[in-house]
Amino acid sequence: MSETELSRPISRREWLLSDAPQSRRQAQLGALYQGWLTFRANKLAMFGLIILILLFGMAIFAPWLAPQSPFSQNLADRLQPPSAAHWLGTDSFGRDILSRLIHGSRITLFIVGTVALIAPVVGLLIGTIAGFAGGWVDQLLMRITDIFLAFPKLILALAFVAALGPSIGNAVLALALTAWPPYARLARAETLTIRNADYIAAARLQGAGPMRLLIRHIWPLCVSSLIVRVALDMAGIILSAAGLGFLGLGAQPPMPEWGAMISDGRIYILDYWWVAAMPGLAIFIVSLAFNLLGDGLRDVLDPKGAKE
Repeated sequence: MSETELSRPISRREWLLSDAPQSRRQAQLGALYQGWLTFRANKLAMFGLIILILLFGMAIFAPWLAPQSPFSQNLADRLQPPSAAHWLGTDSFGRDILSRLIHGSRITLFIVGTVALIAPVVGLLIGTIAGFAGGWVDQLLMRITDIFLAFPKLILALAFVAALGPSIGNAVLALALTAWPPYARLARAETLTIRNADYIAAARLQGAGPMRLLIRHIWPLCVSSLIVRVALDMAGIILSAAGLGFLGLGAQPPMPEWGAMISDGRIYILDYWWVAAMPGLAIFIVSLAFNLLGDGLRDVLDPKGAKE
């Protein structure tokens, strides 16, 4: 390398992509940047990310983006087809469907976000404890997990909501209680592969207790797989929440929940197709976006699994 090249200041990109990082911070930022480059190369994943960014923006600015109130009724305009006055038409009460979809995005993100925060954490705790402890603890926790897995998720959620009462809070709780078993089994499998690793034995010889081993050494290695699984499961969570809303066990009228909107429009599906088709299309687009995002995250966080 010439003296001129040695004296030339390196760019930020070169600093992030350096093969010989000078600090832990540089190594961490470099890994994040390389992951972003891998993700950005996946055009479909970027398309899904853009859709979800628009969804979050729509939910945040819903009061300003919605052309009308999602609750205001005008029976004179009931069941109007899409037009300049109502871009997506109106429902059986004359409410603007576009406004209801925009405000309904808040409910969808609330359900998805809450379940995504509760279920993976519960699954991570149960799975890592079972895999790390082994013995009767592993057998007990995994048999409980198998009991939950033996029932279809939606049927089990219906049973919980029927017992707790129909409401959006109970629907979220029911979905979270039925969504954690796959994460527990995934975390247990990851724990079993690393609990006997040399660095775990070295940390144990240095005096690290079970909690420290779990929190500092095992959990960080399980998080990437859980993130990929969560992103891929979001579509299923949205569909399950819409199913509860469709059956009248989720968000209650007049809340603009997408599944409940489909339920309201099912009796008009032949003559006034837009009443049910528009919220159905919204569910399809958001579910597709989460699936595309999950594929992109799998390429970044679990490249070996993606190749397989």
